[in-house]
Formats: sequence, structure tokens, C-alpha cells
Amino acid sequence: MDMKKFILLIAVITMLSSCGSKDRGELVGVQGKKWHPEKPYGMQLIPGGAFIMGKADDDLAGVHDAPAKTVTVRAFYMDETEITNSEYRQFVHWVRDSIVRMKLAILADEVGKIPDDGGIGEYAFKDADTANMSVYEKYMFENYTGLGPTGYEGRKINHDVDLVFDTAEYPDEYYTEVMDTMYLPLEESYNGQRTWDVKKFKFQYNYMDIREAARNRGIKRKDAIVKEEIEIYPDTTVWIRDFAYSYNEPMHNDYFWHDAYSAYPVVGVTWKQAKAFCEWRTINKNSYQKSKKGSSPVNRFRLPNEAEWEYAARGGLQAATYPWGGPYTKSDRGCFMANFKPVRGDYAADQALYTVEAKSYDPNDYNLYNMAGNVSEWVNASYDPSSYAYTSTINPSVNDSENKRKIVRGGSWKDVAYFLQVSSRDYEYADSARSYIGFRTVQDYMGTQVTKNSNKK
Repeated sequence: MDMKKFILLIAVITMLSSCGSKDRGELVGVQGKKWHPEKPYGMQLIPGGAFIMGKADDDLAGVHDAPAKTVTVRAFYMDETEITNSEYRQFVHWVRDSIVRMKLAILADEVGKIPDDGGIGEYAFKDADTANMSVYEKYMFENYTGLGPTGYEGRKINHDVDLVFDTAEYPDEYYTEVMDTMYLPLEESYNGQRTWDVKKFKFQYNYMDIREAARNRGIKRKDAIVKEEIEIYPDTTVWIRDFAYSYNEPMHNDYFWHDAYSAYPVVGVTWKQAKAFCEWRTINKNSYQKSKKGSSPVNRFRLPNEAEWEYAARGGLQAATYPWGGPYTKSDRGCFMANFKPVRGDYAADQALYTVEAKSYDPNDYNLYNMAGNVSEWVNASYDPSSYAYTSTINPSVNDSENKRKIVRGGSWKDVAYFLQVSSRDYEYADSARSYIGFRTVQDYMGTQVTKNSNKK
């Protein structure tokens, strides 16, 4: 083909492609799906804006770790209540059931059982029958399955068949063998009741350390990915260990698992477990999104940073002492506004002895409950008494991985009123669990148009 014919051919192709295009040759950008923000279940939208963070009046405790400064935070969603026992149990059951299903699938694979065989075969890996795989699934199975220490990484476990927990209905001896490994040994049981070996309830997840990747431009992507494995069952012994010479055995025995306490805030959870819960909540929601054709994945759930927590706790009130304003802890009718330790240790004066249901007392102006009292809340920040002096004034965040002292905010059922103040800071170690510390989660809002103190009319 000579040069003239080649140029003519290119011109014809270009003209035909332009004629078939809807952009008429203009720079219109790539048109994606129309975005409709969806408020996450059980959360409230906190509009972005500026506020005075820190102590607005005298620091009576003399800590001097929260000098007043004006900061601005972006919009985000926040749980309207602390994470409850019922909600955390959903996480525990998901992890437990996933581990059981994986063990069943592995044993079925080892003994050569498939779904048609019944029994444990019904719980075989979904790829045991490759006939119904899509082209993509077949490619991934043949090229990437089993690339890990166990040889089972990447294989899909079967969630379509219900697990059987009644020993009288176990389908075969293989199923019995697997379930037996998930309980404490018989010699550790009493009253004729075997209990789960909760040490085996471990959640594994990966995340990218974006801050480290940004600081170290020469780092390889795989080296910025952090792998975590966390035991996720709450430490129920906190009800005993936190209080010497005190009878709290009923709380130890019943508080987390009994339905009477389902709507109460979960406690006995470490900072690391709270972060693991956030990762699971993201995975769980996005698994559902993936099953809905055309649905986009959601932003990750996470713990709030310190500025976000205080901004949300204030409920739009500037320079207030408490979420309801203040400076008093009683209403004009003489009722306490939160669950804490009033009147020199009369725990029952506020109508509560320990925790109360997560949706108790009046919410603040952002419709958030118990931002003061009930349980203190983990936030995604490390405690440094001088951090307010050097943090940014926009979305300030200090979380040093080397600093194991993590911020808790809001005060709890066993704290005096000082710790209920929205500006008061406290900390606990990241691997510690307490009977008075829980958490709530947040999710970033997509966009910037939602601001509380903007000039828009």
C-alpha cells in the first residue's frame, strides 16, 4: 500500500469514528453512572465545617492538653449510637461461621467429597465443580488459586448451605470432626455444657498504609500492604479485672451474649478489635454491593479521628461544655442528661448502675446518642499532650503507629463529669480492653457541598 492510500484510509477511519460518536468531537469527559449518595444504615450525616476544638473555658483539671484552636473537618457519616452487643455479635458470628465453613471445605477436599456426595460434601469449595464457572472465574482458579502458605487461598467457600449446630443433626462423622475442633475440650467444660473456643475466632484482613507509601516514594506497593490477624471475641473478664473486691460475675457471664443486653454498647473490645470490626463492616457491605448488578462499592468504614469525634459530639454548638450545651449535667427538670458517676459515687443517681441501652437519653443536635457518658469511645488517634500545637487546621489527625496510647473520648458510666466534657481527652493502650470503653464508626461523605457554616443561602 502506497503512502497516499494509507493516509486516505486513516482519514476515512477517523471520520467514521467521529460520526458514530455522541460527543461530536468535543472534550466532554468520560461519563460515568449518575451518583446518588446513600446514607448508611443507622448513621447520621455530619455536615463539614469549622469549629473551635479544645477547652473553651478554664482547664480545671490542669491537664493543658487541649488548648482551643479553630479547625475544619470534611463531611462524614457517623453511627447514631455506639456499636451494640447485637451488632458486634454479627461480626463474631460471621468470623466463626467463615472459619467453620473453611475447615469443612478443606476436610471435604482432603477426603474427596463433592456436593453430590451429601454430608460434608455439601460444604465443599465452590470450585470443586468447575463446569459452571465463568471464563474469568476459571482463569483466576487456574492461575491464582492456592498461592499462599495453606494452599487454599483464593478458593471460594460455600455460603449457600446452612451450618448445623445441633449435635443431633450433624450430617456425618467428618462434619462432627470439624465442629469438635471449634469447642473447648471436654475436660474444660462444666455443667454438661461445651462452649466455643473463642481463641479460634480470628479475623484476617489486609490494608494499605497510604501514609507510609506517601512518605516513602521508593517503597514497593506490596511492601505498603499490612496484614493483620486479630482475635475478635470481646474480653468478658474485664468486668472482674477492672474492679477489685467487687461482685460483677453476672456481667461477666451474660453481658455480651444474652439477648437482654443486645441493645447495650459492646465493651471489652480493644482498639485493634474496633479497627478490625470496621474492616469487616466494609467487606460485608461491599460483598452485598457486588451481588447487586450495577451497584458501586461503598467507602470504607473506620474509626473517627479526634477532631471528627469532637465536632460531632458538639452537635453544631460552639464552645459548649457538653453535647447538650451546658455547663450543667442536669436538665431544667432536675434529671441527669447522661449516664456517668454523679454525686460522689452514687452510680444509680442517673437511673443507671452500669451501661444503658445505646439509644438512651436525648440525642444531640446531630441526632447522635450518648456522645457523653455510657461508654468511652475509641478514636483513630494517638495520645500526645502537645499534638494540638502542631496538627493541621484542616482534618487534623495524629495517629503514630509507634505510640500505643490511643485516644478515648466521651467519658463513661464509671467516670466523673469532667470526662463527659466534649473537649476532655483520655487514653488507653491499643491492646487493652475495658468494661467502660466501646466505639462507633464513621464513613467519609463523597463530595464537599454539605457544609454547616458555608455562605450558601
